[in-house]
Amino acid sequence: MDLWLKESQIEDAVMTYRVKQTLIREKTEYQDLAIVDTYSFGRMLVLDGIVQTTVRDEYVYHEMITHIPLFTHPNPKKVLVVGGGDGGAVKEILKHPTVEKVVLCEIDGEVVKQCKKYLPEISFALEDPKCEIFIGDGIKYVHEHRNSFDVVIVDSTDPFGAAEGLFGGSFYKEIYECLTKDGIFVAQTETPFYLPEVVRDVYKDAKAVFPITKLFMAGIPTYPSGFWSFTLGSKRYDPQKVNLSSTADINTKYYTKELHIASFVLPKFIEDLIR
Repeated sequence: MDLWLKESQIEDAVMTYRVKQTLIREKTEYQDLAIVDTYSFGRMLVLDGIVQTTVRDEYVYHEMITHIPLFTHPNPKKVLVVGGGDGGAVKEILKHPTVEKVVLCEIDGEVVKQCKKYLPEISFALEDPKCEIFIGDGIKYVHEHRNSFDVVIVDSTDPFGAAEGLFGGSFYKEIYECLTKDGIFVAQTETPFYLPEVVRDVYKDAKAVFPITKLFMAGIPTYPSGFWSFTLGSKRYDPQKVNLSSTADINTKYYTKELHIASFVLPKFIEDLIR
């Protein structure tokens, strides 16, 4: 008998994956958590029926949400990740030699626990001594840590349920205060094909707070449409004008210095959307 995971995040469209084995499924305090082993993408983390990351394509998302801001900032030392309990963002952040501390603020401790057990190739950096794990409310944490981080990365699930409060102008104002005087913020901001209103509204809200606001794109096979947006807000540094020639070379599979610049070149329909 064939077993299939059917993701129906987007109304009137589904993505399906043939499953070898369900490794764990449980109801946590916040969500339905599953880790399954699939034929096409290997093991994947699924929250409330929506694919979050897979061992096959995780590098695209995690490299782009981290290396763009970290190479834009000239000397990032302290980094906060809100969400991201799988540890993939932490893995990429710690490739940067200037980083002295990463705080992972994840509301659901079960995500961290089960990813450590079943997704070690993604989560291994959570054991690094530079990484501090805080299990709790990211909004509250940001509010309580003013002028504390050079880079804040909002590695959240989609904008409903437990993550709904992580999208919107009031939270971006809190992030602005959480950042140092030349800090940078990045968030995953959904697909312009299926959720253009989310892309537009997040960009508008961020632009009302940050003097430099830019949208960039990446191709992620397991996310709806495969075409994904990220929004960057910066107090001082423009990611399109940064001099990357003297930055450290790190081991990546997707991100390059050339792609850093190119990812901000947007198709016209997206330019029109956020104009």
